Amino acid sequence: MEQENLNNLYDDDLFEHYCIVADKGQQMMRVDLFLLEKLANVSRNKIQQALEAGTITVNDKLVKPNYKVRPLDVIRVYMTEPKRLEEIIPEPIPLDIVYEDDDLVIINKEAGMVVHPAYQNWTGTLVNALAYHFTNLPKRVNGDGHPGLVHRIDKDTSGLLVVAKSERAMESLSRQFAAHTIERTYYALVWGVPEPKQGTIHTKLARSERDRRVVTALPLDADYGKEAITHYKVIKNFHYVSLVQCNLETGRTHQIRAHMKHIGHPLFNDAAYGGDIILKGSLFSKYRNFVENCFQVMPRQALHAKSLGFEHPGTKQWIQFDSELPADFKILLVKWENYVSYTEKGSIEGELIDLI
Repeated sequence: MEQENLNNLYDDDLFEHYCIVADKGQQMMRVDLFLLEKLANVSRNKIQQALEAGTITVNDKLVKPNYKVRPLDVIRVYMTEPKRLEEIIPEPIPLDIVYEDDDLVIINKEAGMVVHPAYQNWTGTLVNALAYHFTNLPKRVNGDGHPGLVHRIDKDTSGLLVVAKSERAMESLSRQFAAHTIERTYYALVWGVPEPKQGTIHTKLARSERDRRVVTALPLDADYGKEAITHYKVIKNFHYVSLVQCNLETGRTHQIRAHMKHIGHPLFNDAAYGGDIILKGSLFSKYRNFVENCFQVMPRQALHAKSLGFEHPGTKQWIQFDSELPADFKILLVKWENYVSYTEKGSIEGELIDLI
Protein backbone atom coordinates (compact mmCIF):
# COMPACT_ATOMS: atom_id res chain seq x y z
CA MET A 1 0.00 0.00 0.00
CA GLU A 2 2.81 2.36 0.91
CA GLN A 3 4.60 1.78 -2.40
CA GLU A 4 1.33 2.18 -4.30
CA ASN A 5 0.72 5.56 -2.67
CA LEU A 6 4.27 6.59 -3.48
CA ASN A 7 3.78 5.66 -7.12
CA ASN A 8 0.61 7.75 -7.19
CA LEU A 9 2.60 10.64 -5.81
CA TYR A 10 4.76 10.76 -8.91
CA ASP A 11 1.86 9.98 -11.28
CA ASP A 12 -0.04 13.03 -10.02
CA ASP A 13 2.63 15.33 -11.49
CA LEU A 14 3.65 16.91 -8.22
CA PHE A 15 6.67 19.15 -8.04
CA GLU A 16 9.43 19.04 -5.44
CA HIS A 17 9.65 22.34 -3.56
CA TYR A 18 11.96 21.45 -0.68
CA CYS A 19 14.65 18.87 -0.09
CA ILE A 20 15.99 19.02 3.46
CA VAL A 21 18.81 16.81 4.71
CA ALA A 22 18.91 16.34 8.49
CA ASP A 23 22.23 17.16 10.14
CA LYS A 24 24.60 14.43 11.30
CA GLY A 25 23.89 15.43 14.88
CA GLN A 26 20.14 15.67 14.46
CA GLN A 27 18.30 14.49 17.56
CA MET A 28 15.24 12.32 16.98
CA MET A 29 12.22 14.59 16.47
CA ARG A 30 8.73 14.19 15.05
CA VAL A 31 8.81 15.03 11.36
CA ASP A 32 5.95 17.52 11.68
CA LEU A 33 7.85 19.42 14.38
CA PHE A 34 11.06 19.17 12.36
CA LEU A 35 9.38 20.76 9.34
CA LEU A 36 7.69 23.36 11.52
CA GLU A 37 11.19 24.65 12.34
CA LYS A 38 12.45 24.48 8.78
CA LEU A 39 9.55 25.95 6.80
CA ALA A 40 8.42 29.53 7.19
CA ASN A 41 4.75 30.59 6.96
CA VAL A 42 3.43 27.03 7.30
CA SER A 43 1.36 25.82 10.27
CA ARG A 44 1.79 22.47 12.00
CA ASN A 45 -1.74 21.55 10.97
CA LYS A 46 -0.91 22.14 7.28
CA ILE A 47 2.22 20.00 7.61
CA GLN A 48 0.24 17.18 9.19
CA GLN A 49 -2.37 17.37 6.41
CA ALA A 50 0.39 17.18 3.79
CA LEU A 51 1.91 14.14 5.51
CA GLU A 52 -1.46 12.40 5.60
CA ALA A 53 -2.03 13.31 1.92
CA GLY A 54 1.30 11.78 0.97
CA THR A 55 2.98 14.93 -0.37
CA ILE A 56 5.90 14.69 2.04
CA THR A 57 8.40 11.82 1.97
CA VAL A 58 11.34 10.76 4.10
CA ASN A 59 14.02 8.85 2.22
CA ASP A 60 11.51 8.54 -0.64
CA LYS A 61 8.96 6.79 1.58
CA LEU A 62 5.63 8.01 2.93
CA VAL A 63 5.55 8.54 6.68
CA LYS A 64 3.06 9.59 9.35
CA PRO A 65 3.35 12.86 11.35
CA ASN A 66 4.75 10.97 14.34
CA TYR A 67 7.73 9.60 12.37
CA LYS A 68 10.97 10.51 14.17
CA VAL A 69 13.54 12.23 11.96
CA ARG A 70 17.01 10.70 12.23
CA PRO A 71 20.47 11.99 11.25
CA LEU A 72 20.93 12.36 7.47
CA ASP A 73 17.27 11.64 6.68
CA VAL A 74 16.22 13.25 3.39
CA ILE A 75 12.84 14.99 3.64
CA ARG A 76 11.14 16.10 0.42
CA VAL A 77 8.07 18.34 0.18
CA TYR A 78 5.94 18.26 -2.99
CA MET A 79 3.29 20.67 -4.30
CA THR A 80 0.92 20.74 -7.26
CA GLU A 81 2.50 23.84 -8.82
CA PRO A 82 6.10 24.04 -10.06
CA LYS A 83 8.54 25.91 -7.87
CA ARG A 84 9.26 29.46 -8.94
CA LEU A 85 12.65 29.81 -10.61
CA GLU A 86 14.61 32.07 -8.30
CA GLU A 87 16.88 33.59 -10.92
CA ILE A 88 19.13 36.21 -9.37
CA ILE A 89 18.85 39.36 -11.47
CA PRO A 90 21.87 41.68 -11.08
CA GLU A 91 20.75 45.17 -10.07
CA PRO A 92 22.92 48.33 -9.79
CA ILE A 93 22.01 48.96 -6.15
CA PRO A 94 24.62 51.02 -4.24
CA LEU A 95 26.37 49.24 -1.38
CA ASP A 96 28.14 50.73 1.63
CA ILE A 97 31.32 48.64 1.55
CA VAL A 98 33.32 48.95 4.78
CA TYR A 99 36.13 46.57 3.81
CA GLU A 100 37.05 44.28 0.93
CA ASP A 101 39.83 41.86 0.00
CA ASP A 102 40.15 38.74 -2.16
CA ASP A 103 38.29 36.57 0.38
CA LEU A 104 35.48 38.69 1.74
CA VAL A 105 33.60 41.94 1.81
CA ILE A 106 32.05 43.70 4.82
CA ILE A 107 28.85 45.59 4.03
CA ASN A 108 27.01 48.10 6.20
CA LYS A 109 23.42 47.26 5.23
CA GLU A 110 20.85 50.02 5.39
CA ALA A 111 17.50 49.45 7.03
CA GLY A 112 14.77 48.45 4.60
CA MET A 113 16.94 46.26 2.38
CA VAL A 114 15.97 42.59 2.23
CA VAL A 115 19.02 40.33 2.27
CA HIS A 116 17.91 37.66 -0.22
CA PRO A 117 15.04 37.16 -2.70
CA ALA A 118 11.91 35.54 -1.28
CA TYR A 119 8.14 35.74 -1.49
CA GLN A 120 7.03 39.36 -2.18
CA ASN A 121 10.69 40.46 -2.37
CA TRP A 122 12.10 38.98 -5.57
CA THR A 123 14.10 42.08 -6.52
CA GLY A 124 15.88 44.96 -4.80
CA THR A 125 17.66 42.69 -2.34
CA LEU A 126 21.26 42.58 -1.16
CA VAL A 127 21.78 39.42 -3.21
CA ASN A 128 20.62 41.24 -6.35
CA ALA A 129 23.14 43.99 -5.57
CA LEU A 130 25.92 41.47 -4.93
CA ALA A 131 25.22 39.81 -8.29
CA TYR A 132 25.80 43.17 -9.97
CA HIS A 133 28.93 44.23 -8.07
CA PHE A 134 30.67 40.83 -7.86
CA THR A 135 31.05 37.74 -10.06
CA ASN A 136 31.42 34.06 -9.21
CA LEU A 137 30.54 34.37 -5.54
CA PRO A 138 30.60 30.95 -3.84
CA LYS A 139 27.54 29.16 -2.48
CA ARG A 140 27.19 27.20 0.74
CA VAL A 141 27.26 23.42 0.47
CA ASN A 142 23.77 22.12 1.37
CA GLY A 143 22.79 25.72 2.00
CA ASP A 144 20.12 27.98 0.55
CA GLY A 145 22.08 28.64 -2.63
CA HIS A 146 22.38 32.40 -2.23
CA PRO A 147 25.82 33.46 -3.52
CA GLY A 148 28.20 34.83 -0.92
CA LEU A 149 25.83 34.69 2.04
CA VAL A 150 26.97 33.02 5.25
CA HIS A 151 24.52 34.86 7.53
CA ARG A 152 21.80 37.49 7.29
CA ILE A 153 20.11 40.27 9.21
CA ASP A 154 16.45 41.29 9.11
CA LYS A 155 15.09 43.66 6.50
CA ASP A 156 14.54 46.54 8.93
CA THR A 157 17.72 45.93 10.93
CA SER A 158 20.72 47.99 9.87
CA GLY A 159 24.39 47.16 10.23
CA LEU A 160 27.33 44.96 9.40
CA LEU A 161 27.21 41.77 7.37
CA VAL A 162 30.06 39.66 5.94
CA VAL A 163 29.94 38.18 2.44
CA ALA A 164 32.29 35.43 1.25
CA LYS A 165 34.09 36.01 -2.05
CA SER A 166 36.11 32.78 -2.15
CA GLU A 167 35.41 29.10 -1.50
CA ARG A 168 37.84 29.06 1.42
CA ALA A 169 36.12 32.07 2.93
CA MET A 170 32.72 30.42 2.54
CA GLU A 171 33.96 27.26 4.25
CA SER A 172 35.83 29.06 7.03
CA LEU A 173 33.12 31.60 7.85
CA SER A 174 30.37 28.97 7.75
CA ARG A 175 32.39 26.85 10.17
CA GLN A 176 32.97 29.81 12.50
CA PHE A 177 29.29 30.72 12.53
CA ALA A 178 28.38 27.09 13.27
CA ALA A 179 30.91 27.00 16.13
CA HIS A 180 29.54 30.30 17.55
CA THR A 181 33.03 31.85 17.57
CA ILE A 182 32.16 34.94 15.54
CA GLU A 183 31.70 38.09 17.62
CA ARG A 184 28.43 39.90 16.86
CA THR A 185 27.38 42.97 18.81
CA TYR A 186 24.03 44.70 18.31
CA TYR A 187 22.64 47.91 19.79
CA ALA A 188 18.93 47.94 20.57
CA LEU A 189 16.59 50.50 22.09
CA VAL A 190 14.06 48.60 24.20
CA TRP A 191 11.05 49.51 26.27
CA GLY A 192 11.83 49.77 29.98
CA VAL A 193 15.06 48.90 31.76
CA PRO A 194 15.94 45.20 32.03
CA GLU A 195 16.71 43.85 35.51
CA PRO A 196 19.31 42.74 36.13
CA LYS A 197 21.01 45.30 33.91
CA GLN A 198 23.39 42.64 32.60
CA GLY A 199 22.58 39.01 31.98
CA THR A 200 22.04 36.10 29.61
CA ILE A 201 18.83 34.92 27.95
CA HIS A 202 18.92 31.19 27.23
CA THR A 203 15.88 29.54 25.65
CA LYS A 204 14.78 27.61 22.62
CA LEU A 205 13.23 29.56 19.74
CA ALA A 206 10.67 28.30 17.22
CA ARG A 207 8.16 29.70 14.75
CA SER A 208 4.92 30.68 16.44
CA GLU A 209 2.05 28.35 15.56
CA ARG A 210 -0.35 31.31 15.73
CA ASP A 211 1.71 33.60 13.47
CA ARG A 212 4.45 32.00 11.38
CA ARG A 213 6.01 35.40 10.68
CA VAL A 214 7.39 35.60 14.21
CA VAL A 215 9.26 33.30 16.56
CA THR A 216 8.58 32.61 20.20
CA ALA A 217 10.74 31.63 23.17
CA LEU A 218 10.28 28.13 24.61
CA PRO A 219 11.71 26.35 27.65
CA LEU A 220 14.99 24.52 27.09
CA ASP A 221 13.23 21.19 27.69
CA ALA A 222 10.70 21.81 24.87
CA ASP A 223 10.62 18.96 22.34
CA TYR A 224 11.12 21.35 19.42
CA GLY A 225 12.83 24.65 18.68
CA LYS A 226 16.50 25.63 18.48
CA GLU A 227 18.70 26.65 21.38
CA ALA A 228 19.35 30.40 21.45
CA ILE A 229 21.68 32.40 23.72
CA THR A 230 21.82 36.20 23.95
CA HIS A 231 24.07 38.15 26.34
CA TYR A 232 22.82 41.68 27.07
CA LYS A 233 23.99 44.78 28.95
CA VAL A 234 22.19 48.09 29.57
CA ILE A 235 24.35 50.92 28.22
CA LYS A 236 22.07 53.91 28.80
CA ASN A 237 18.99 54.25 31.00
CA PHE A 238 16.34 56.64 29.68
CA HIS A 239 13.81 55.61 32.37
CA TYR A 240 11.06 54.59 29.94
CA VAL A 241 13.39 53.06 27.36
CA SER A 242 17.01 51.94 27.47
CA LEU A 243 19.88 51.40 25.07
CA VAL A 244 21.02 47.80 25.33
CA GLN A 245 24.06 46.02 23.93
CA CYS A 246 23.32 42.47 22.80
CA ASN A 247 25.97 39.89 21.96
CA LEU A 248 24.86 36.80 20.08
CA GLU A 249 26.26 33.43 21.05
CA THR A 250 23.87 31.77 18.60
CA GLY A 251 22.28 33.39 15.54
CA ARG A 252 18.65 32.38 15.23
CA THR A 253 15.92 34.10 13.23
CA HIS A 254 14.68 37.21 15.11
CA GLN A 255 16.75 36.12 18.11
CA ILE A 256 17.23 39.50 19.80
CA ARG A 257 13.71 40.65 18.99
CA ALA A 258 12.14 37.48 20.41
CA HIS A 259 14.44 37.32 23.43
CA MET A 260 13.85 40.94 24.49
CA LYS A 261 10.10 40.42 24.20
CA HIS A 262 10.49 37.23 26.24
CA ILE A 263 11.97 39.15 29.19
CA GLY A 264 9.32 41.86 28.91
CA HIS A 265 11.30 44.52 27.03
CA PRO A 266 10.33 44.53 23.32
CA LEU A 267 12.39 46.59 20.91
CA PHE A 268 11.18 50.15 20.41
CA ASN A 269 8.78 50.35 17.44
CA ASP A 270 9.03 46.62 16.68
CA ALA A 271 5.53 46.05 15.32
CA ALA A 272 5.93 42.27 14.99
CA TYR A 273 6.80 41.87 18.68
CA GLY A 274 4.52 44.46 20.28
CA GLY A 275 6.96 47.35 20.58
CA ASP A 276 5.03 49.82 18.42
CA ILE A 277 2.78 51.04 21.25
CA ILE A 278 3.57 52.91 24.47
CA LEU A 279 4.59 50.25 26.98
CA LYS A 280 6.25 52.43 29.63
CA GLY A 281 5.54 55.93 30.92
CA SER A 282 2.60 58.26 31.21
CA LEU A 283 -0.28 58.45 28.74
CA PHE A 284 -0.70 62.22 28.99
CA SER A 285 -1.03 63.86 25.60
CA LYS A 286 2.36 65.57 25.36
CA TYR A 287 4.25 62.37 26.21
CA ARG A 288 2.13 60.39 23.76
CA ASN A 289 2.86 62.94 21.03
CA PHE A 290 6.56 62.76 21.86
CA VAL A 291 6.65 58.96 21.53
CA GLU A 292 4.61 59.00 18.32
CA ASN A 293 7.09 61.50 16.89
CA CYS A 294 9.90 59.12 17.86
CA PHE A 295 8.10 56.33 16.00
CA GLN A 296 8.05 58.56 12.91
CA VAL A 297 11.75 59.35 13.26
CA MET A 298 12.56 55.63 13.31
CA PRO A 299 9.73 53.75 11.56
CA ARG A 300 11.30 50.34 12.18
CA GLN A 301 12.58 48.22 15.05
CA ALA A 302 15.43 50.02 16.84
CA LEU A 303 18.15 47.44 16.14
CA HIS A 304 21.59 47.87 14.59
CA ALA A 305 24.32 45.26 13.97
CA LYS A 306 27.16 47.39 15.31
CA SER A 307 30.27 45.21 15.28
CA LEU A 308 31.55 42.01 13.75
CA GLY A 309 34.73 40.07 14.51
CA PHE A 310 36.16 36.77 13.26
CA GLU A 311 39.26 34.88 12.17
CA HIS A 312 40.25 35.90 8.65
CA PRO A 313 39.94 32.85 6.33
CA GLY A 314 43.29 33.58 4.69
CA THR A 315 45.60 35.17 7.28
CA LYS A 316 44.05 33.35 10.28
CA GLN A 317 44.35 36.64 12.17
CA TRP A 318 41.44 38.05 14.16
CA ILE A 319 39.82 41.03 12.42
CA GLN A 320 37.23 43.35 13.91
CA PHE A 321 34.85 45.87 12.33
CA ASP A 322 32.69 48.53 13.94
CA SER A 323 30.00 50.81 12.55
CA GLU A 324 28.34 54.03 13.59
CA LEU A 325 24.67 54.08 14.42
CA PRO A 326 22.59 55.23 11.42
CA ALA A 327 21.07 58.70 11.39
CA ASP A 328 17.58 57.63 12.48
CA PHE A 329 18.98 55.77 15.50
CA LYS A 330 21.17 58.75 16.49
CA ILE A 331 18.26 61.19 16.26
CA LEU A 332 16.10 58.84 18.32
CA LEU A 333 18.69 58.66 21.10
CA VAL A 334 19.11 62.45 21.16
CA LYS A 335 15.37 62.85 21.54
CA TRP A 336 15.26 60.51 24.52
CA GLU A 337 18.34 62.13 26.08
CA ASN A 338 16.65 65.52 25.80
CA TYR A 339 13.44 64.13 27.25
CA VAL A 340 15.25 62.68 30.26
CA SER A 341 17.12 65.95 30.74
CA TYR A 342 13.87 67.92 30.80
CA THR A 343 12.16 65.56 33.22
CA GLU A 344 15.14 65.43 35.57
CA LYS A 345 15.08 69.22 35.75
CA GLY A 346 11.47 69.03 36.86
CA SER A 347 10.01 70.52 33.68
CA ILE A 348 6.26 70.83 33.45
CA GLU A 349 4.19 68.98 30.90
CA GLY A 350 3.83 72.01 28.66
CA GLU A 351 7.56 72.28 28.10
CA LEU A 352 7.61 68.86 26.44
CA ILE A 353 6.25 70.48 23.29
CA ASP A 354 9.82 71.61 22.57
CA LEU A 355 10.95 67.95 22.37
CA ILE A 356 8.36 66.84 19.85
